[in-house]
Amino acid sequence: MNHHENWKLRELPLPVDVETKAVLKSLPSAHAALAELKGIASAIPNQSILINTLGLQEAKDSSAIENIITTHDDLYKSGLNLNSFKSLEAKEVQNYISALKKGFELIKIKGFITNNIIIEIQKELKGNSAGFRKLPGTALKNSSTGETIYTPPQEINEINKLMTNLEKFINDASMCDYDPIIKMAIIHYQFESIHPFYDGNGRTGRIINILYLIMEKLQNLPILYLSNYIIQNKSDYYRLLQQLRNDENWEKWLLFMIQGIEKTSKETIELIVQIRELMLEYKHQLRDKYKFYSQDLLNNLFKHPYTKIEFIVNDLNVSRITAANYLNKLADDGFLRKEKIGTGNYYINEKLFNLLTKR
Repeated sequence: MNHHENWKLRELPLPVDVETKAVLKSLPSAHAALAELKGIASAIPNQSILINTLGLQEAKDSSAIENIITTHDDLYKSGLNLNSFKSLEAKEVQNYISALKKGFELIKIKGFITNNIIIEIQKELKGNSAGFRKLPGTALKNSSTGETIYTPPQEINEINKLMTNLEKFINDASMCDYDPIIKMAIIHYQFESIHPFYDGNGRTGRIINILYLIMEKLQNLPILYLSNYIIQNKSDYYRLLQQLRNDENWEKWLLFMIQGIEKTSKETIELIVQIRELMLEYKHQLRDKYKFYSQDLLNNLFKHPYTKIEFIVNDLNVSRITAANYLNKLADDGFLRKEKIGTGNYYINEKLFNLLTKR
């Protein structure tokens, strides 16, 4: 519970200086890891490979935090738009990917993260246009005991006022000169505490994290995701958020988030290096073995851990028969695993799939 009944979420900037010695000391290594990730990501020739493959990872993890559990297998199949496999969970995950991509496109155009963009992201995520909460009654409860842990602002005027203030804090550098990683952690706390939507606040907030790092030029692509780190430290994450509302001890929360950025950057670097090595291995083997090898074909097999004839037709501009021949030949020779679903076939890049799922 909030100990002080009169406790009220305040507007930003914070009234205290949160850049303590411990916080400042933990920043350089987080920045170094972010910079290394940014460089390594730019060395992968086709950017949609990383956005798709790592985005699917993130969508699954981010949805798992909300207890929407989906298996990787369902997830990639749902990317194939096979109607028989559209489980509700996989649908949620696909929506997450579209919301992430939509947010990325919008901030590339605008250069800012506005409330309209935040509303667009949530709309894409939930498939409805309810916008900010208009009716009171939202409370965050402990899932096992049902006790109310936190009651966010209830009135639409209050929510609008806090979100307008947050929008200004995100975009107006003159309001506060904190390090961007620290600002990201404050924005995350503030957004989750305002809890402006009826549904999808956690996932929208995690998309805002990465978009903010891109807006601040610390990353170029939406590939650094804190969801896996949050899953591994779920009880700490919720406890620290709630503790902040009770005692405003910023240091622990900031250190938790800074460490998350560093750890996740390093894990993502490692994964991208492995994806790159696997692509090279495939490139050499396919180039030496098949007349039909092309960089576009290679990109397709890595952009879609599960591919199908339509994807090849579209990406390579070939006929269905030609595309089927390519894929069947690759499956016969063990580069892909062929599976039948309903009336169609799909082809799995198993080595890539294993890289993505072994976390």
